[in-house]
Amino acid sequence: MKEFRFKEVYLLFFYFLASLFLEISFEFLTGHSVFQKNILFLLFSSMCIACIFTLITLFLPKKIQRIFFIVVLFLFGLWFCIQFYVFKMFGFYFNFSLLSAAGQVAEFSKDGVQLIFHHFLGIIFFFFPAVLAILFYRHLPVMQRNWLEAGVYLVLGIFCFANFHLLLYFPKGEEYELFYDVNNPELTIQKMGVFSSLSLDLKRTIFGFSEKIHFDLSHSDNQEPEKEEPIVYEPNYLDYDFDSLIQATTNSNIRSMHEYFKNEKGTLKNEYTGMFAGKNLILFMAESFNEIAVREDLTPTLYQLVNHGFVFQNYYTPTISSTIGGEFQELTGMIAASGFLSPWKSGKNSFPFGIATSFEQKGYQTFAYHDNSVYFQNRNQYLAALGFHNFKGCRNGLENLMNCNRWPASDIDMIDVTASDFLSSPSDQPFFTYYVTVSGHGNYEWSGNSIATKRRKEVEHLPYSEKVKAYLATQIELDHALELLIQKLEEAGVLEDTVIALVGDHYPYYLSIDEVNEVASYQKDSVVEVNRSNFILWNSEMDKIEIDKVGSQIDVLPTLYNLFGIDYDSRVIIGKDILSTEPGLAIFENRSWVSDYGTYFASTGQFVLKDGMTVEDDYVSYMKKVVQNRMNMSKMIMENNYYQYLNP
Repeated sequence: MKEFRFKEVYLLFFYFLASLFLEISFEFLTGHSVFQKNILFLLFSSMCIACIFTLITLFLPKKIQRIFFIVVLFLFGLWFCIQFYVFKMFGFYFNFSLLSAAGQVAEFSKDGVQLIFHHFLGIIFFFFPAVLAILFYRHLPVMQRNWLEAGVYLVLGIFCFANFHLLLYFPKGEEYELFYDVNNPELTIQKMGVFSSLSLDLKRTIFGFSEKIHFDLSHSDNQEPEKEEPIVYEPNYLDYDFDSLIQATTNSNIRSMHEYFKNEKGTLKNEYTGMFAGKNLILFMAESFNEIAVREDLTPTLYQLVNHGFVFQNYYTPTISSTIGGEFQELTGMIAASGFLSPWKSGKNSFPFGIATSFEQKGYQTFAYHDNSVYFQNRNQYLAALGFHNFKGCRNGLENLMNCNRWPASDIDMIDVTASDFLSSPSDQPFFTYYVTVSGHGNYEWSGNSIATKRRKEVEHLPYSEKVKAYLATQIELDHALELLIQKLEEAGVLEDTVIALVGDHYPYYLSIDEVNEVASYQKDSVVEVNRSNFILWNSEMDKIEIDKVGSQIDVLPTLYNLFGIDYDSRVIIGKDILSTEPGLAIFENRSWVSDYGTYFASTGQFVLKDGMTVEDDYVSYMKKVVQNRMNMSKMIMENNYYQYLNP
């Protein structure tokens, strides 16, 4: 047997140091701290990686060992760059369930080049090990096949792997849950590193993964009980016989979902049920709309709509998977949890109470418009699944009516050329119109953004940085589009019979948190409060109604259904009617959350009570289970096409 040569162990340490350097650099560049418990996870995972690739190198021909080492370091650097720049551009980390969103990344490749220029340290840090290896190519060790060395590397790898898992068990806390019970790529990267997240993502992609469902949800609450209302409201239920459904299925996933929804309480009808029944509805998903854009001096129409009608004081637009995630949440009432993209984009999932289908069943004419390509991210397919069968946008007819060639296109133009479609509908038939805007899209700069350039003179006097002023300029376009819409509704004599609803798809993530705070009315954090926004729900004839309860995009659908008197089952929609007695909750991608009682930050495990509130000791653990269930059910509904199994 050949002797163990200590000189050849150098390659192991090169792999180890390169891996650890990449992990620490990533934590540093993303603003996370490594000098806590997670440094041990980084050490053990880096050594595991080093042992695996050293073993592979050991059994390669000598001529290609050095080349293999450089290629591996290059691929490592590339993966870290992908994670870093996707996070910087979209506010989330990449995982394999997002492969179907690659078109979105490619669509904005120009913005990506600019992002790399502004964050060039990422390229320098992440490719530094590979560049260093190339410079010292001739000095890299070449290994001879040696079974003793292979055994040492194998034992060392197993030792580090075992210690990594011991850290998960002792104590058995949040890291354990991340590794075994929940799918949270953002927090996994933050707590255990990029390599750990990658290995976990690969394993779950290949072998599948189901999160734990918590059926035993109960907790004590020391809040004073609300006074009984004089009116007893019925639940918003359809006639689902879950017992029969459970008995009829042999699919374990479907059975567990039936059991879960059977035990859901759902929400009750309330004093607002049917308030807008029979009225027209115009619903917007507004690109990058956020509360920082609402100003009486710059955007008076938005200001009017936000501060009259229903006024939601604690509304959020959780940014998950960019625009497609925001739209998914608004239109389905589900969280854009991992696993939603492919089935959503395919348009093949069943949505028996899809929003357009539901309004059509109420006798409405339905319309949908977008001033960008109808084929981007398969919007034409997933809107059709919801019942929008006459969706019009650029590349299927709208380009013949307006200029679709400039970027971004004008929301004013879209309103101008499409309003006649639904305003000429029969007077005895209400209409439901859905608009997806694009004028507010980044990048926010004077060159390359047609809308920012168009509105530049209106914001140049403001005391903000260029990107902030350019963002506000794009929102002025949306404001004028709404002004034009209201004018056309008034001229057609249907303004008083029309409800305008508007939410943003996500916060303007082309702005840094510092840039957002230049114009924000208070100091926002980059996880929760950066997502605070407005939910416009307005009718010219209604009095102002203030709602303090927490809400988010997933609550829009059931809120509208209740207001317009549409029959639906509140148990099987993850979001809840904001106007119901159900406690408010907004859930964010890394499983931070805001309730009516306070804010939970998943990265630190800190719960911050709102002033004047008290909760019992089990409140946070209870709410974490609620959040896990709602994210898990959102994923399972999409992956299992669950709604096709429901027959009232």
